[in-house]
Amino acid sequence: MFIVKLVLKNSLRHKLRTFLTILGIAITVISFCVLRTVITAWDEGVNASAMDRLITRHSVSYIFQLPYAYKEKMAQIPGIQNITFSNWFGGIYKDKDQFFSRIAVDENTFFDVYPEYILSKQQLEDFKNTRNSCVVGAAIAKQYGFKIGDIIPIEGDIYPGRWEFVVKGIYQPRDKSTDATQLFFQYTYLDEAIKKVYPARAGEVGWYIVKIKDQSQASTISQKIDNLFSNSMAETKTETERAFVQGFMASMNSIITSMNLISFIIIGIILLVMGNTMIMAARERTREYAVLKTLGFTGKHILGLILGESLTISIIGGVMGLFMSFPIIKGIEENIPKGIFPIFNLVPGTVILAISSVVFIGILASVFPLSKALKTKIVDGFRFVG
Repeated sequence: MFIVKLVLKNSLRHKLRTFLTILGIAITVISFCVLRTVITAWDEGVNASAMDRLITRHSVSYIFQLPYAYKEKMAQIPGIQNITFSNWFGGIYKDKDQFFSRIAVDENTFFDVYPEYILSKQQLEDFKNTRNSCVVGAAIAKQYGFKIGDIIPIEGDIYPGRWEFVVKGIYQPRDKSTDATQLFFQYTYLDEAIKKVYPARAGEVGWYIVKIKDQSQASTISQKIDNLFSNSMAETKTETERAFVQGFMASMNSIITSMNLISFIIIGIILLVMGNTMIMAARERTREYAVLKTLGFTGKHILGLILGESLTISIIGGVMGLFMSFPIIKGIEENIPKGIFPIFNLVPGTVILAISSVVFIGILASVFPLSKALKTKIVDGFRFVG
């Protein structure tokens, strides 16, 4: 108990220095948590991809489209359970800052292939029976206040003109990682409008989504699909949905890798801050440690004093930073455009990693001053002038 009291008194002896050290640790922990949250949110978007779905796109690039007629040919390949397709629409709702995915889909098969988008039977029927209908995710319905029957005006960019979609359904995400920030409307409605203005662009889709019966056959079926359209005017590239998502996000991989590296560099910064504080404290108390040794204090007591002080300051700063991270990350989540990340919150893994790092740093920062204090002879300690 006496050692505990000494630890607390030593920790608060230089209040300003202790406060600045705790504040520095808290800030670096916040930075660490925010960066790790971005990384885990990014990974979650990839991990949410189904293993039993394949994506077939144009072999050259995502921006090139595929003929609608490919669907019937692909359906003849053994092992395929269902096929649907999508087409990126883009467009602007209100202004360019209001971003969420707007995609034309096959109204008859899309929700069969994507069971994680939960839609009532009645809403699904209403969606199919109304040509300019749309289905929106629960997240953007909440954000913008969309209700069944509302009209959503979209200013086209890829497909010019003013488009108006009637909300006929609001889908709920099945899992936490399911994206609930998308708008789906009938491909038929888009194709009919294109035929009137751009007949050459009609009858084309962006990509096909193929649901397979056995995910272990993904590679074989992918090869069969691509072989089917080899040497055609629109050759294909088929891959698992996860590979497709990773490829789509490839342009950001270098940024995510850098953020991952920086998050661990921050751990080193905390160590330097904490180490500097403890070295200064131990230097100032060299004569005090000599007195304690003279009074019969053993190396274990010195260990308890230095390690206890280091852990106390480190843990207080870490806990403070951790508690501040929750509202900060919540604020970031509310201000980033919907649809960039399916989920954006502080996961238990990041919390455990942050706490473990803070404890580790508290221990490591005490190693050098502890070694110095234990090796210094009593006579040398009394002679020391700090």
